[in-house]
Amino acid sequence: MIGYATIGTNDLDRARSFYDPVIGALGGKRTMAFDRMQFYGGVGQTLLAVCTPYDGGEATPGNGSMFGIPAPSREIADAAHAAAIAAGGTCEGAPGQRMEGFYGAYFRDPDGNKL
Repeated sequence: MIGYATIGTNDLDRARSFYDPVIGALGGKRTMAFDRMQFYGGVGQTLLAVCTPYDGGEATPGNGSMFGIPAPSREIADAAHAAAIAAGGTCEGAPGQRMEGFYGAYFRDPDGNKL
């Protein structure tokens, strides 16, 4: 079970401007916030955090790293993907049926993290 996952950013304000509409399209919202970290989710849910690295170094995306965020319907997955692109993300795979029983969409945030 995962309690939370973190995604690094070099610009927390830019990350909030990106994740607010994307997570909002999925029915989530901002929760806890600290100087260098913003959490998204809800009570009793796994949380997603966007943060500047604790060591003060540059945030870089991992090659092969990806976070899957569930969407309750195809329409909501489509809306989240559209929100990501509109907020400055890049498409890594348009919404569509990937295999039997799995519909997905892929994008990268402005820091290059894949979701």
